[in-house]
Amino acid sequence: MKRQAGWVLVTALLAGCVQPGITPIPPTDSAAQVLTDASQTGGTLTSRAAAVNFLTVVQRVEPVAEAFCRSKHIGQRCDFQIVIDDRPGQPANAFQTIDKAGRPIIAFSLALIADARNADEIAFVMGHEAAHHILGHIPKQQQSALSGAMMAGILAAASGAGQDEVQQAQKLGAGLATRQFSKEYELEADAIGAEITFHAGYDPVIGTGFFDRLPDPGDHFLGTHPANRQRKALVAAVVAKLRGV
Repeated sequence: MKRQAGWVLVTALLAGCVQPGITPIPPTDSAAQVLTDASQTGGTLTSRAAAVNFLTVVQRVEPVAEAFCRSKHIGQRCDFQIVIDDRPGQPANAFQTIDKAGRPIIAFSLALIADARNADEIAFVMGHEAAHHILGHIPKQQQSALSGAMMAGILAAASGAGQDEVQQAQKLGAGLATRQFSKEYELEADAIGAEITFHAGYDPVIGTGFFDRLPDPGDHFLGTHPANRQRKALVAAVVAKLRGV
């Protein structure tokens, strides 16, 4: 691994891409030497077990996510780069972004990797973040913010507001427009992420277990995420359909 701009780059262990539904890649030998499920340890995993889980998940999920991405013909790059955000003090978090060349990046904080209770949770988070890119959520959010800012600015100017007030209205409009779609986007990413996780050989329902350790955003009007129970129910429904139940 090498460091770049505060990230630890995770080198893919497999070349090429595979189609969803392939036979899962078996865990590496090192995975068999440690307990990689918190139910076996009675709590959180050791650092070594968490690292084994993460590397194994990258090996199995990344090619499936890339194949799923290419199958959608989205017109964007599908060569995901998985990185670890190793900056000190970062909370348990994962996010998707795009570099200057247009390559999609999925970043995990060390705290999230350490907090995961099993590989299914890491796999679901990775599938979820990949889904944000596949669904084009970043450009859609940017367009929503631009449209919201423009409309709010026009209305403020029409009411006789000064330049500072117009700028404040534009900021508010951009924020409200972005939040309007955030919950919808999260649910869309949960659904596609569940498919990716399932086809990579992991259990998305077990993967949603990390919701139980997150503060529940509930149904707050200005919240950016749906209620945890709603997200878990959606993933369970997707998995039931995939299993033909």
